[in-house]
Amino acid sequence: MRNASKRKREPQHGPQQNKKHSTKPPSRSQANPKPHEEYFEEKRNLEDLWREVFLVGTEWDQLDSVYQYKWSFSNLEDAFEEGGVLHGKRVYLFGCTEPQQVCFKDVEKVIFVPIIVAVVSPFPPSDKIGITSVQRENEEIVPMKQMKMDWIPYMPPKDRLKSQVFILSCTQRRSALKHLKLEQVKKYEYCLPYFYHPFKEDELEQSTEVQILFPTEPKPVFGTFDWEFDDLEEFTNAVIQDEELSADQKDAFKEFVKERVREAKKANKEAREARRKAVEEMSEETKAAFENIRFYKFYPVQSPDAPDVSKKCEVINRYYGKAHEYL
Repeated sequence: MRNASKRKREPQHGPQQNKKHSTKPPSRSQANPKPHEEYFEEKRNLEDLWREVFLVGTEWDQLDSVYQYKWSFSNLEDAFEEGGVLHGKRVYLFGCTEPQQVCFKDVEKVIFVPIIVAVVSPFPPSDKIGITSVQRENEEIVPMKQMKMDWIPYMPPKDRLKSQVFILSCTQRRSALKHLKLEQVKKYEYCLPYFYHPFKEDELEQSTEVQILFPTEPKPVFGTFDWEFDDLEEFTNAVIQDEELSADQKDAFKEFVKERVREAKKANKEAREARRKAVEEMSEETKAAFENIRFYKFYPVQSPDAPDVSKKCEVINRYYGKAHEYL
């Protein structure tokens, strides 16, 4: 599929202007000149596949800076070839970006590197999106369609694939963002592809940390409290010492933290119970599907037209956890 083919450029014919008129009959080589041949590498069948995948969570005004480079995902293309990890499979693709400091054309800069994640599964990994950030006190898990996202079939421009491919697409037009409230626009930047594995405790169930966003003037107190390792009295005194909180607000702050801890513990307990119940009611076929689900994380390969990406990691996000393999 990736082998380049060669095609000839047709010779361009135009009026010939001779400085001197000659009555000498043209030679055979002059009468039938060989056309000048130029060869072009034909675009590969899946070369632009990664561009069709929505880069979830990327700031709208950063998308152009991502696409300014000619990134190569030939490793993703190869994965669909015979012998590749995605060949003959049902595959769901979504994208994201990772900020990295790179050197390109002797210039050091921080850029957003596109990442493509492939999920091998007999069914969509999720129909929901997580919305979370350090600025938001609570996370949201909402239907994809609420954020105008959905899984759609991908049809390659040429030959048929041996794999069934679905890509995460977003129909939100950038030109229409100006009609949305700023809070709604920002939600797109805080989106994370959501996945719930019923056989594994997620980070939230295991975590003993709560995010603190205590409303006060002139600015709210932001921090992380770990109920297993932190002492509330010491934690509060440290906030007052840093002049982020006045002494007369000490009791109110401590009660606020206690309430956040109670809420988190309750949520963890409910999540564990829901997971246990879901597993009990699950069919053997579905259990087998979850046990065999696989995540592959693709980085761009080295290319003269794009920065070299040397830093790679197996972590996808807080919901998906680590990839089974990153390439």
